[in-house]
Amino acid sequence: MSKRSGLGKGLDALIPAGTEVDSARSGILEVAIDVIQPNPRQPRTNIEPDQLDDLAESIRVHGVIQPLVVLPPDRKGRYTLIAGERRLRASKQAGLDVVPVIIRETNERGQLEIALIENLQRSDLNPLEAADGYRQLVDDFSLSHEEIADQVGKSRAAISNTLRLLKLSAAVREALSKNKISEGHARALLALPTAQAQSAALETIIQRSLNVRQAEELVRSLQGERRKKKVKKERSAEESALEEQLQDSLGTRVTLRRGAKGGSIVIRFFSDEELNALVDRLLDES
Repeated sequence: MSKRSGLGKGLDALIPAGTEVDSARSGILEVAIDVIQPNPRQPRTNIEPDQLDDLAESIRVHGVIQPLVVLPPDRKGRYTLIAGERRLRASKQAGLDVVPVIIRETNERGQLEIALIENLQRSDLNPLEAADGYRQLVDDFSLSHEEIADQVGKSRAAISNTLRLLKLSAAVREALSKNKISEGHARALLALPTAQAQSAALETIIQRSLNVRQAEELVRSLQGERRKKKVKKERSAEESALEEQLQDSLGTRVTLRRGAKGGSIVIRFFSDEELNALVDRLLDES
């Protein structure tokens, strides 16, 4: 298997593992928090307050374990954040004046890719935030799904399926972002053609606490799909009579089945003795 190149290698290619090294050698600097600007292409839009509180408390006790990644300073001495949005917010909440950073030169596309990778590797992005990040790479930088997959270390199918979530109705997207439904529920709802239909099905799923499989059944029913019952073909009087003759002759249950071409005769037996008797009778008569 060929090795993925580029940012798909992960954050280890961007940030030294561990910080207990000499800062001059590792490239880690201490920078004032108030001169660090947010990443304009930060894919994460929602950070749970409880998680931020926990991280802020950890930072008060242990400090910032992993440095933030920033762009080189501009003419006014301001740094633009590339990766570490949650750490930056928690550090401010913890009352820190300075934070450790690593300076990395990259373009706008690189800023987005690095931020995506950091959050995806930590499972910090919800599916819609990941989808919006991928959309930016497609719309703003003309990347194909295959190219995005190579950069972020995902399969092409995973990228395409995640992007499809952006086609959901606003109500379904909100429910997904608030964890009222799972990504599996959301994918099931994608099969419905209108926002109204998706929203109506969403309400049923939440009210009845349907699992993903039940949600898929609900969607199929709303689309008018039913499991087709096999319609038994009417048999002719001649076929029924022949089946009865065979049963009387062999002394056991016989089923005659017609196909498009030819058919089959099924002879049933219920013990080894019956099987031996049937074999003897058929061989004698032949």
